[in-house]
Amino acid sequence: MVRRAFRVAYDGRPYYGFQRQPDVTTVEGELFGALRRLDVFEGEKPPGYAAAGRTDAGVSARAQTIGLDAPEWLTPSAMNGELPDGIRVWASADAPADFHATHDANWREYRYFVFGPDADEGRAARALDRLLGEHDFHNLTPDDDLTTRALSGGLAREDDFLVVTLRASGFCRELVRRVVSLVRDVAAGGSVDRIERVLGPEPVDGPDGVAPAPAGPLVLHDVDYDLEFTTEPRAAAAVRDAFTALHEERRSLARVARHVADEV
Repeated sequence: MVRRAFRVAYDGRPYYGFQRQPDVTTVEGELFGALRRLDVFEGEKPPGYAAAGRTDAGVSARAQTIGLDAPEWLTPSAMNGELPDGIRVWASADAPADFHATHDANWREYRYFVFGPDADEGRAARALDRLLGEHDFHNLTPDDDLTTRALSGGLAREDDFLVVTLRASGFCRELVRRVVSLVRDVAAGGSVDRIERVLGPEPVDGPDGVAPAPAGPLVLHDVDYDLEFTTEPRAAAAVRDAFTALHEERRSLARVARHVADEV
C-alpha cells in the first residue's frame, strides 16, 4: 500500500452532498462502494482516508481530492469502472505517508456561474471587491466560530454568465453561496450599503439577512497541494465524455423550458 491522492470530478445535483450519510446517496458513499467492490478496504473507511472538503447537496466538483492508502494497481480508470457516470476520477499523485487531504491543502477555489445576461458587471465587481480580503463573515455563514477568513478571487463575464471565483485556505459553511447572493443582489440594483452592514460586528437577520444562492451553479474548481498530479488520459477522456453528454442533455431541457415560456 502507498498513500495516494486522487482528483475526482462529479455532477453534484443527484447527490445529498459529498460526505457519506447513512440513509441517502452521496458522492463519498459511491466512492466507498467502488473501493469496496475493488477489495481495496474493509470496514468503515479506507486506511488513511480524508477528503479536501464537504460540498453541499447539489454542488459539483472538477477537482475534489481524496487521499488514502491504496494498492499500487489502483488507477483512476480502475475506480471509474465501478462508479456511476456522474462521478469520474481523472488524476492521481503519490503522497507522503502522513498526507491528509483536508489539512494539507494550501488553498481551495470555487467558481459560481451566475446567469445574468442583464446583470451590471461593474456593480457586481465593486461588490465583490469589497467582500474580498480578510473579514469576519459571521453574517454570511451559519457557523458560530472560526468565521474570520481571507478571500481572494475575481469576476469575469462568459456570455450570459457572470463567473465569480473565490479562493481561500478554507471556507465557512455556505460562505461562497452567500457571498454570491450578495454580489448578485447588488448587480441587480440592490444597495451597496448592505455589504457594510453584513461585514459589521452586529448580527444581521430579517430583511437584511443574506440567504445562500442555489447550490446547482457552484463548482469546487481546484484544491492546491504540494504534490505532482498526473492526469490519466483515458480517465480524463471519460470525464469529458460524461460531462459533454450531461451538457447536451441539459441544453435540451433548457430549450424545452424556453419553448413553453415563449408559447404560453
